[in-house]
Amino acid sequence: MLEEYLPFLGLLIFGNIENLILSSQAVVKKTNVLTISIVSIVIVILWFFLGTVLTEEAMRYSNIIDFIGGLAIFILGIQSVVEAVKSIKSKKE
Repeated sequence: MLEEYLPFLGLLIFGNIENLILSSQAVVKKTNVLTISIVSIVIVILWFFLGTVLTEEAMRYSNIIDFIGGLAIFILGIQSVVEAVKSIKSKKE
């Protein structure tokens, strides 16, 4: 059963990193923790449902999905670092 999810293993790992990046962005922007928590839980449940229902269909496009997901995670990571550096610099001034 787990063999069918192996093409998405990288995306699963980096998806968790993406959640950490988004959380750090929320902290930097001083977002309400409760709001971010609720939205995050809803999104995780939605992705779980979509992943469960559409895994068979997604297998044909796993390479494309991995690439797009990895690119999005990379861009979000850069954006998060840039925002954090701006925030740190503004606090020092």
